[in-house]
Amino acid sequence: MSTFAVGDEDFLLDGRPVRLLSGALHYFRVHEELWEHRLGMLRAMGLDCVETYVPWNLHEPERGRYADVGALGRFLDAVAAAGMRAIVRPGPYICAEWENGGLPHWLTGPLGRRVRTLDPDFLGPVEGWFRRLLPQVVERQVDRGGPVVLVQVENEYGSYGSDLAYLEWLAGLLRGCGVSVPLFTSDGPEDHMLTGGSVPGVLATANFGSGAREGFATLRRHQPKGPLMCMEFWCGWFDHWGTEHAVRDAEDAAGALREILECGASVNVYMAHGGTNFAGWAGANRAGELHDGPLRATVTSYDYDAPVDEAGRPTEKFWRFREVLARYAEGPLPELPEPPARLGAPVSGAFDGWVSLGGVLGVLGGAEAGAPVPPTFEELGVDRGLVRYRLTVPGPRQPYPLSVTGLRDRAVVYVDGVPAGVLDAEESVLAEPVAGSAVVDLWVESLGRVNYGPRLGESKGITGGVRHERQYLHGVRARGLRLDAFTAAGVGGLPFREVPEGAGRGLYRGTVEVAGAGDAVLRLPGATRGFVWVNGFGLGRYWTSAGPQESLFVPGPVLREGANEVWVLELEGDGVPGVEFGVL
Repeated sequence: MSTFAVGDEDFLLDGRPVRLLSGALHYFRVHEELWEHRLGMLRAMGLDCVETYVPWNLHEPERGRYADVGALGRFLDAVAAAGMRAIVRPGPYICAEWENGGLPHWLTGPLGRRVRTLDPDFLGPVEGWFRRLLPQVVERQVDRGGPVVLVQVENEYGSYGSDLAYLEWLAGLLRGCGVSVPLFTSDGPEDHMLTGGSVPGVLATANFGSGAREGFATLRRHQPKGPLMCMEFWCGWFDHWGTEHAVRDAEDAAGALREILECGASVNVYMAHGGTNFAGWAGANRAGELHDGPLRATVTSYDYDAPVDEAGRPTEKFWRFREVLARYAEGPLPELPEPPARLGAPVSGAFDGWVSLGGVLGVLGGAEAGAPVPPTFEELGVDRGLVRYRLTVPGPRQPYPLSVTGLRDRAVVYVDGVPAGVLDAEESVLAEPVAGSAVVDLWVESLGRVNYGPRLGESKGITGGVRHERQYLHGVRARGLRLDAFTAAGVGGLPFREVPEGAGRGLYRGTVEVAGAGDAVLRLPGATRGFVWVNGFGLGRYWTSAGPQESLFVPGPVLREGANEVWVLELEGDGVPGVEFGVL
């Protein structure tokens, strides 16, 4: 058993000064069978500690229904087996470019701006969640022989709010749940962020990508004593659909890392290995300096231009970081672990079954709800997926513009069953006027809930209304289709038929024969936008017409020798996609 403490200038392990050389690796973004390899890559780069967030919404997708909460404990056991320490950031809010910043939609929907405050309707669910989650952290703390040395209070709260009583309550809850290792907060090195996000008696750390000396000087004005740590050293960045791929020069990043260490500080490389936003869990941001502008949806890949890439391979940045970190190692750095198996040869296949979107909704959709105005995703119990809103334009009447207010995020519109256009702004107008009478269907897809900034927790779907000229159309029938409905049992019950000529929007099913299964990439030539599953495993969203991501990473453990079943839910295209597995 050991003790880990915060001293006046250093972290103290059994009373001896230590520096934490940590890297971010999120267990939920890496296939479990690949954890050991990725941890070995971090060790080989020169890191002795690993940091992970915990996404509440992944583990409690519906209130009171839990999903594999024990994954965190298994990951911490893998960290211990790798001979590393661990930093745990349990939230309840995590940002992380993750859907809703990790907060459950069933909580943010009714509470809105009351989340992340001392409001009792927020605190109750948080306490219930922490009391379920934290025992597996507590029993793996360093003073009990485990790897956990630090636990975070909230996350970058100074970028959001100023309810310090909430932060103090949360720190007390962590202690009340048995967390005995040091607590910390992390915020940008700016006065208003450190003022809003710090807790008396809790170590404050800073997040930045460069300018370590200036950043730590600001931190010291707020915290004269205690070890310095950059809790998020942003060595790369994430991508949004429709933008250029973000890249940071390896030498520039290595120089920034060197400056942090020359300040005598500890560091957490964010990300050391990014992984993938599987199963549609990618979040979104609002553009603009105050993060209140147009929606920017995050891509499926969370490669982050990290030193260990999405497929677990070392990059030029890995080798430059290894050179910097080797100077601070107690001995020679370990060699790189053996790479995971990779696909032996490229293969392709074709789809032999197809169901229209309406057919999928009829079997896998939730109950249809009728309401005067469009219900939100949250009101329909939909976290990730889409909702079909059906309205009637009364008639007879002449053609008028059809508009949608409060649209989030993207709607494919049909008039009397015929595709009529795509809307993608909060105030949108269909290109061609609509005459009455007519039936209008709007298939609205959530592109990911906002994970950072003042619009965190905003509702999805149609949050305003649908108008014909100036007149609101009332009497809406809405039905949701959740992504987690796509299981082997659910898809097996669909009325598949032979793929029709031209096909278009709907669910495609096909089989691809593989010899030499292993890590691969998936491409869907001819597809436009939607979701894909391989052997029931959700790879995530594709959007080939937007870029910059052009293929999806397929973890080797997902593939199997012989036949592999592929499902593609195409939401916007008008042709039959192809399917190809490529070699990394």
